[in-house]
Amino acid sequence: MPPYGTATAVSLNGTATTVSPPHGTATAAPPCGNAAAVSPHGGAVAVSPPVTLVPEVPQPSSCARPWFWGEGVEKEPSDGPRPALTVSPAGLQNDHKALMKQVEEALHQLHAREKEKQAKDQAEALAEAQSQSQSLPQAFARVNAVTPESPASVSGLQVDDEIVEFGSVNVHNFQNLQNIATVVQHSEGRPLSVTVIRNGKKVHLGLTPKRWVGKGLLGCNIIPLQR
Repeated sequence: MPPYGTATAVSLNGTATTVSPPHGTATAAPPCGNAAAVSPHGGAVAVSPPVTLVPEVPQPSSCARPWFWGEGVEKEPSDGPRPALTVSPAGLQNDHKALMKQVEEALHQLHAREKEKQAKDQAEALAEAQSQSQSLPQAFARVNAVTPESPASVSGLQVDDEIVEFGSVNVHNFQNLQNIATVVQHSEGRPLSVTVIRNGKKVHLGLTPKRWVGKGLLGCNIIPLQR
């Protein structure tokens, strides 16, 4: 402390200055620039340099980046967490319904094509059968019985075969079964050309009349067709 009647003051730049007020004392201020001076009446008065308050400017976050929500829509940057994509149950149900509708329509189209194909195949088969029936010659007799291991059975003659030709007998010269019997008697031991209609198709057979353990030379029964 300086002698009575003097005081040491510190200027704003930290330089000490000696002053002599009439009365009182003074204390030295720290180097920060604050000083205590003595008033004329002996009281100490605090003196401080003027202080200018500068408002704090918030600095932008270095992590903030523009982000997008949806296609072509830019949102403002945000320091907070980005919202997660959510799918509502209603949206899932709508997608499932749309998918099931597409599957159902595809199945309907598939069944329609199958039905159309079946109808086409049936029509073609019917047309082919009609064409064959129109081109098939007319039969005049039918086989209604064949004995196993007989000459007729060995030749391949079957029940319900419709006879179109039996040797020299055909629909044009057939009069009765005696015509067939005459041909059989004259052809014993020699093969005869026999043509029949079986299941809508014409079949050629070779039948040889001959004696066997059974009755007759053929082992079958033939009846005339009623037209």
